[in-house]
Amino acid sequence: MGLELKNPLIVSSSRLTGDIKTIMHCVDAGAGAIVLKSLFEEQIRLEAESKLRGSKDSELYYWFPEAKDHVVGLFVEANLENYLGFISDIKRNTDIPVISSINCISNEEWPKFATAIEEAGADAIELNIAIFPFAATHHCGEIEALYVDILKEVKKHVSIPVSVKLGYYFTNLCAVANNLVEAGVDGLVLFNRYFRPDINIDSLNVISDKYLSTPEELSVPMRWIALMTGNNLACDIAASTGVHDYEGVVKQILVGAKAVQLCSTLYINGIDVISRIESDLRTWMEKHQFKSLDDFRGKSLEKQTTDASFERVQYMKRNFE
Repeated sequence: MGLELKNPLIVSSSRLTGDIKTIMHCVDAGAGAIVLKSLFEEQIRLEAESKLRGSKDSELYYWFPEAKDHVVGLFVEANLENYLGFISDIKRNTDIPVISSINCISNEEWPKFATAIEEAGADAIELNIAIFPFAATHHCGEIEALYVDILKEVKKHVSIPVSVKLGYYFTNLCAVANNLVEAGVDGLVLFNRYFRPDINIDSLNVISDKYLSTPEELSVPMRWIALMTGNNLACDIAASTGVHDYEGVVKQILVGAKAVQLCSTLYINGIDVISRIESDLRTWMEKHQFKSLDDFRGKSLEKQTTDASFERVQYMKRNFE
């Protein structure tokens, strides 16, 4: 996105990047950039409304909805002020790029807050637009258009680079990516990792213990980064989900990624795994006589862009005997 990173290892938005102490640990371990914990539009509003319902004056807000809107607005502004102070504190204590993450579901007031985020010192903004296609009344084209509208509104208010973190629940992901490029996106992050429910067959309850990614999930972003790079998508791409070690980093760069985001591996192996991944990456590059990332970025796509390597939809037998 035009940011100068000392290495391609970006710490992804998570609880780890919502605390200055753990952020500084990531910086000391050698992170190339930090994506701060997401500011959730929907969660802040729901929290405010929950507090109002629990207050002794809750009945008054029923009769005076404009008062309710005013109080919710004040709550949102207070949360934003805290977040802006957090950005400023981080910037005062580190010299690596700090990327603010906004989880937004509309193109209304939140894009305007992007101005305040830039003024607080953020080097870039990552739009974590997680509009899951639950409603049968929402047509795919409407959802895709909302992504573009949110991006356009944010770009009106800031001069710093803006990326979009996408999920892969789209009818035509490559078309969505191109639409975002036309709307001025500076980078894409592939992919957002959604909640993955499971069932405990003894208690019969829904459980949520699969919140960390596994290295096996690497192939999904790798495939789409390869396809987009092979089709000359005109923006930078960062890989997210399934990157647990230097091999995952190498594979994503080999298909064209400019950087990778690390998250689950930090929970599993500790924050200091960042320095080990960077060291292992350097050792691998020396072994293969690569002096820079550009020496091998996209190298696995040479003469393979349009064959079945990444475009194959299903397994096929090698022979038909």
